[in-house]
Amino acid sequence: CSTEVHLLRRFLFAPPALFATTRRAMETEILKSIDTQGDIDSRAYAAQANVDHEELIGKLIALELKEYIVRDKYEVNGFALTPDGEDVLNNGSFEVRFFNAVAAEGTPLADLKKSLDKSTAKVGMNVCMQNKWVTIDKSGGAPVVRRTVDTVEETNVPLLKRVAAGDADLAPEELAALKKLKLIKPTVQKGFKCGKGPAFSLELRDEAAELTAEMIQSGEWRNKSFKKYNFDALGVPPASGHLHPLLKVRSEYRQIFLEMGYEEMPTNNFVESSFWNFDALFQPQQHPARDMHDTFFIKDPAVARDIPEDYMKVVKETHEHGGFGSRGYHYDWKESEARKNILRTHTTAVSSRMLRKLAQDMKETGTFTPKKYFSIDRVFRNETLDATHLAEFHQIEGVVIDRNLTLGDLIGTLNQFFGKLGITNLRFKPTYNPYTEPSMEIFTYHEGLGKLVEIGNSGVFRPEMLEPMGFPSDVTAIAWGLSVERPAMIMYKCSNIRELFGHKISASFIEENPICRLDRS
Repeated sequence: CSTEVHLLRRFLFAPPALFATTRRAMETEILKSIDTQGDIDSRAYAAQANVDHEELIGKLIALELKEYIVRDKYEVNGFALTPDGEDVLNNGSFEVRFFNAVAAEGTPLADLKKSLDKSTAKVGMNVCMQNKWVTIDKSGGAPVVRRTVDTVEETNVPLLKRVAAGDADLAPEELAALKKLKLIKPTVQKGFKCGKGPAFSLELRDEAAELTAEMIQSGEWRNKSFKKYNFDALGVPPASGHLHPLLKVRSEYRQIFLEMGYEEMPTNNFVESSFWNFDALFQPQQHPARDMHDTFFIKDPAVARDIPEDYMKVVKETHEHGGFGSRGYHYDWKESEARKNILRTHTTAVSSRMLRKLAQDMKETGTFTPKKYFSIDRVFRNETLDATHLAEFHQIEGVVIDRNLTLGDLIGTLNQFFGKLGITNLRFKPTYNPYTEPSMEIFTYHEGLGKLVEIGNSGVFRPEMLEPMGFPSDVTAIAWGLSVERPAMIMYKCSNIRELFGHKISASFIEENPICRLDRS
């Protein structure tokens, strides 16, 4: 790394003329050596000329491209110094350093551990004890290290010097000792045998990169040498847009719904009235989800004006006094509360509009038509942001409306839908939703976590929601929903949802993320 930084600095701060002169001088010397010797070994030449081998390779490649030389690659098994080996080479072996730190009259062990680094204190003392260079005297209480010999011989440094110089011809026991101390490691050393090429010459010629109009007009091109075109080189990547990971996942879910015969609902209205978002779903006005700490309210325009009056009266009556087999909530329903504009908290607000329109079509034609709807779009909640929660996210919703649908139909539909995602062995748990009864949370076994995890919510729409719209009592609707973000987090291995969606997402992640493909069996 230090060599690369050194070369980069030389390249950046050297004057262009000086840089070119230095480069040409080295290339000229290489050509002279080949002319004299017939061929050269790159590693031997780098050691002899005292130049970096990687830098030399760059010059050899440049000469080869101009066909001055030819190269043959070879590999040799050898050894290189580890960081500890570099330390020993520069500062002496751990055991010699430890021995030299021990005074002639002895040194307390505690003082040695304080004054020496960890490797020297631990490894050096162990080797000194094995070689019987020192002994530990505990007669005075605190351990004192005392010398047992006057001098010691440094054996590792000469061996490491040979390894550093590329000499791997050490005795097996010497190599074993250095490897045991983790001072050397096996490496594969690469080099090149270089000889004369088809265009070999001691004179370096400048090659023109392109043919210009001036060359043609002056006739200079006849005496010019041109660089060869590399037709295998990659061109500059064209600038292009990239699909967001959520769009890829959304596209897969959408395709599944279309394959199952569902019709996509229009979801292009982020701003919704409280009436369609809550009241039409038989959700009481005092429900906690309608508080400011859970919902974003719109300041301008603050109220909605396009709510059907006749339908609103029926919804008001159902909330206050019940009907259709219900006792209602027995509270004073306020139109002003229902007209408040909000950022929709779920796409079920779109489902309520679509079901109301279907009921109106049935009233006009006198014929009920079963439908299968789906939607995938953004919803908004006044959530505390953390690794798994955002204030805006994407919700997937499926709705089926027909005569006499039951909980069994809902379970069968869920097994079919999630089976398309490759998710089987569903488990269901009863839960409460204001607008569905019965209601179920959907679970599946997560092999990575080793437990059941919730993947969605579902239920059968209540009569208090459907019959005020104008549907007969034998028409029922089943529905379910889940988020897009959490499955996408699993697919793209994101531990934090903000890495997937929001202002903190990396542009490179959007460019480089893979194609999303769900196993639609």
